[in-house]
Amino acid sequence: QVQLVESGGGLVQAGGSLRLSCAASGSIFSINDMGWYRQAPGKQRELVAAITSGGSTNYADSVKGRFTISRDNAKNTVYLQMNSLKPEDTAVYYCNARKYGLGYYWGQGTQVTVSS
Repeated sequence: QVQLVESGGGLVQAGGSLRLSCAASGSIFSINDMGWYRQAPGKQRELVAAITSGGSTNYADSVKGRFTISRDNAKNTVYLQMNSLKPEDTAVYYCNARKYGLGYYWGQGTQVTVSS
């Protein structure tokens, strides 16, 4: 099993920044992709950004140029730097880890609220 613990959420004004962190523990060997998803009230969970073990990244169009995902393999931690935040970024943000052929793991989520 892989345990994922997110931190760094909170309340910020539009235009502000937040940095989310997600620390992985447990059976962390062979973790391939890590990423961040978000779910706003009444909406489906959606991919925000993902990063492979080799450092390749993928972003949702809505966050390109504003968010940056990074990964510290030595610390088993993935980060999401969020700049120029908008009210529509308000959601619960979930950390995700994937082991190819074995499955996905999820964190408990952290609330991000952007006020206008």
